[in-house]
Amino acid sequence: MTTETTQTRVRRPGVLLVLLGTVTGIGPFSMDMYLPALPHIGDEFHAGPSGVQLTLTACLVGLAVGQLLIGPLSDRWGRRRPVLAGLGLYAVTSLLCAVAPSVGALTAARLGQGVAGGAALVIVRAVVRDLYSGAAAAAYFSRLMLIFGVAPVVAPSLGGLALRVTGWRGIFVILAAIGALVLAAAVVGLPETLPPERRYAGGLAQTLRGMRALLRDRGYVGYVLALGLGGAGLFAYIAGSSYALQRVYGASPQLYGLLFGLNALGFVFVGQLNGRLVRRVPPRRLLAIGLAVLVGAAVAFLLVTRWHQLAAAAVPLFVFMSVFGLVFPNTTALALDLHPERAGAASALLGAGQSLCGAIIAPLVGLAGAGSATPMALAMTVSAVGGGLAFLTVAGRAYRDPARRETVAPK
Repeated sequence: MTTETTQTRVRRPGVLLVLLGTVTGIGPFSMDMYLPALPHIGDEFHAGPSGVQLTLTACLVGLAVGQLLIGPLSDRWGRRRPVLAGLGLYAVTSLLCAVAPSVGALTAARLGQGVAGGAALVIVRAVVRDLYSGAAAAAYFSRLMLIFGVAPVVAPSLGGLALRVTGWRGIFVILAAIGALVLAAAVVGLPETLPPERRYAGGLAQTLRGMRALLRDRGYVGYVLALGLGGAGLFAYIAGSSYALQRVYGASPQLYGLLFGLNALGFVFVGQLNGRLVRRVPPRRLLAIGLAVLVGAAVAFLLVTRWHQLAAAAVPLFVFMSVFGLVFPNTTALALDLHPERAGAASALLGAGQSLCGAIIAPLVGLAGAGSATPMALAMTVSAVGGGLAFLTVAGRAYRDPARRETVAPK
């Protein structure tokens, strides 16, 4: 579907862009806002770094489950109702996190929070694919970064401020309020982008057959692996940076929030740059460049961890985070473009793969305790290399089919 067709179907495309970006920001807020509080949660519940980081893992597992459940079903039900249900559940589970009496209860509540957030997140990608295709979709995903990229910039700093006033439980009350506000905005401004005539009418068996068809597509699986493995490095950074920068490098919670926000700004800037470049350079080429830089930045950070100098670590971390502005939009657009007729299911597997890889790697960065940044650096490096290899081998072989070579977006 062309951009012109999209604009005739959506009466207020600018409003929709802001709303979709805000819904997508639910995920970063869920993971990033409480990061400065991880050491405080561990102190209150007498839990070590690995145990506290399981709360992050639970959220990531929930994100995967929510996407796998709701993504395919949205191909039958439409996009609007699942988003509204997910946002409502998100507000409720955030309040449950706020009153958790133990780290185990908090982990369970975070699982539910992740399921709810995943239900909303998976629909956003499907909505974009309903309206745009190819490099135009990559450009749109890049513009979304300008909106939801505010979340990782603001969230850690807001979490650090909340710690001064209310403690870590107040952070989850704020998340509940955010969920309720986004739900109200979605009720008013989110249109239905999948008309009844384009929906699947079959039952569970047909849904499963559709998922199997996706998994048999080598090119699609290659992009899923590239995003999942490469993106796992981002979750390693999210899980380990609070301990590494505060306990190893001596940063205060406020300085940590500032550094995290600067890295997120780099991510947003490169994402906007990608939105311009994709009109001249094929998304696949931009993705290859992004993955190569990702590997280089991860290796550089691994090499400087032994110096325990904050300035030396900050530079490769900034580059590592920023280059995801090339990796995320192009991988997402390329993968979803292969199966427009199953955008919900394709979005589900793509997002679930990323969340599951992150859930596996997040607790590993805390196994060596809070006194070393090396486990985080190793996890980031292995993830980046794995994503690059998946792109070169699995997705690369499928790309040799000339029918699957994408073009640049129209100017």
